[in-house]
Amino acid sequence: MRKKNNVRLKKDEKIFLLELANKGKESARKIKRANILLLADEGKADKEISETIKTSQSTIERTRKKYVENGLCYALEELPRSGAPKSLDGRAEALLIATVCSEPPEGRTRWTMRLLEDHLIELNVSDA
Repeated sequence: MRKKNNVRLKKDEKIFLLELANKGKESARKIKRANILLLADEGKADKEISETIKTSQSTIERTRKKYVENGLCYALEELPRSGAPKSLDGRAEALLIATVCSEPPEGRTRWTMRLLEDHLIELNVSDA
């Protein structure tokens, strides 16, 4: 079966990917993507690549597609992730740190998460 997103690396791309994979100074995900592209360029099937570098076939398919549609840099890099929104602004975060560094309430040996939460709610800094 012929692959829809056939990877054909240019000579300079291949050299770059080999250096990237062999130096080991990049993130593990980036090195894995480099290895996927190198093996795909050699004509390896997704199943064989999956078994060789211990990753899912969907990761291989996505990496191939990113390379074919948008180029090498896009295939190697991760898009920013949104993550959870911050629950505290800078002022509230500074207050939380100051509170943790202060003496705990009377009768307590240390601040607990519950005490900190209650304290911030009491000061009207956070509602959760």
